[in-house]
Amino acid sequence: MSLDQASTKPHERLAAALSDEMDAVNTLIRERMASEHAPRIPEVTAHLVEAGGKRLRPMMTLASAKMCGYDGPYHVHLAATVEFIHTATLLHDDVVDESEQRRGRPTANLLWDNTSSVLVGDYLFARSFQLMTETGSLDVLRILSNAAATIAEGEVLQLTAARDLATDEGIYLKVVRGKTAALFSAAMEVGGVIAGRDAGLVKALFDYGDALGIGFQIVDDLLDYAGTDATGKNIGDDFRERKLTLPVIKAVAKADDEERAFWVRTIEKGRQEDGDLDHALDLMAKHDTLEATRQDALAWMDTAKAALDPLPDHDIKTMLLDLADYVVARVR
Repeated sequence: MSLDQASTKPHERLAAALSDEMDAVNTLIRERMASEHAPRIPEVTAHLVEAGGKRLRPMMTLASAKMCGYDGPYHVHLAATVEFIHTATLLHDDVVDESEQRRGRPTANLLWDNTSSVLVGDYLFARSFQLMTETGSLDVLRILSNAAATIAEGEVLQLTAARDLATDEGIYLKVVRGKTAALFSAAMEVGGVIAGRDAGLVKALFDYGDALGIGFQIVDDLLDYAGTDATGKNIGDDFRERKLTLPVIKAVAKADDEERAFWVRTIEKGRQEDGDLDHALDLMAKHDTLEATRQDALAWMDTAKAALDPLPDHDIKTMLLDLADYVVARVR
């Protein structure tokens, strides 16, 4: 999901405020993605890691630790860990989805092969666990290992739920919590843990990341049907790929027999014809599901901002509040 199109860019302000720490994270990432015996590992990893992503997740760890007054070295290790977990999941996702592009570049599985992508992803997961253990914190290990398991669980759930019209909003939320929100919440949570903050503040950080991640994914799913060329989304890709995302789930829930037959044919059975996307959009308009999805995204961002109330005033806190507004700026 791109964050480039709104008028202000709090993630850039966050990057500037954390520039020294992010430089240290990038140095550590380059060091730890090296391999003496398998040069393909740094080749594949560098292709994705250095592709111009915003590093939002590791920045969230650094921001959380800094906001909590941490002055040790291990927030850098944790930020690199979060980025390695994220990169590993992207490598695996591109194989599963048979993707050919990511961040405007050919995917690693296209440039090399599926086997290389899967094995390098495994290597990055292993590296992430090495970095976790270097902090000496069992709580950190528990949080990030649980997040890695939740991400995998969410992806497997999506395999069975994505084209099943029985998928409801509760199942969708489980998928989103797995594939997106789990790493956001863990990235925030470990920053507070490494800083030694109390359980209440750590829970507040977790809740912010959880709500931000859910809203982040809902916005992305909404823009697949309600975006413009300026948002960088190709309208209808999720429909063509037969993915049951929130706008369609809401439309299916309100469908009459004829409308349900349409969704069965196009999503469950994959027999799509010319004009089906337009008809899908008409059905979503009829039941006002795009607006309902937009309201859900806004509500999750309100939840994210409210979660930070227990945190003391800090420039970083202001940027995180602005980030929540920024994510939903394109659907207001």
